[in-house]
Amino acid sequence: MEQINPTRMELIRKNAQIKLAEQGRDLLRQKMDALIQEFFHIMESVSQSRDELERRADVAQHSLLIALAVDDPVTLKSASFATRRGVTLEIKGKNIMGVPVPIIEKKRFVKGLLERGYSILGVSGRIDEAAENFEAELDLIISLAETETSLRRIGSEIQMTRRRVNALEQVLIPELKRQAKYIEITIDEREREDLYRLKKVKKIIERKKKTQSPQL
Repeated sequence: MEQINPTRMELIRKNAQIKLAEQGRDLLRQKMDALIQEFFHIMESVSQSRDELERRADVAQHSLLIALAVDDPVTLKSASFATRRGVTLEIKGKNIMGVPVPIIEKKRFVKGLLERGYSILGVSGRIDEAAENFEAELDLIISLAETETSLRRIGSEIQMTRRRVNALEQVLIPELKRQAKYIEITIDEREREDLYRLKKVKKIIERKKKTQSPQL
């Protein structure tokens, strides 16, 4: 045990530290409970989005295979190059119980016939359908990226908060209580010793008084 000054002032200080540590532990538990609720709420959304993305990817792949089987491959390739362009996203942020999570500005990537960059007279409806399905898939991928990032960050914060709670509950608070108990025991022993010495001194004084009192 570290060097402790076993005084009443030190005991008061230790008890105040225990109370503060217990309050901190309780606040961290409340934070962790709120984060866990948010985690499962987002996880449900992520699960649904993954299912929808898998379904949309199958539809997009199926429409592409049909276009490849029926339409001229050169026309299909030209249309794909015409629609190729960068994806620009505006990312903001918010806090969930102190955890920074991203917010991706919602932009639909599903375009109209005149927005894809190729002539609507030069391609078939099958190519248009394939393009629309892949654009819808991109929408879902971006939305899923936002929620999955939030899920990972909240999950990391839950783990870190749990470690802090465990450190307070299993290490710091028990150690503070052991120190407070040591101070209490030391003070009690000192008071008993002081009381014993006082009684002994009192007896000595009383004995001296008896021996010094005049005999009648």
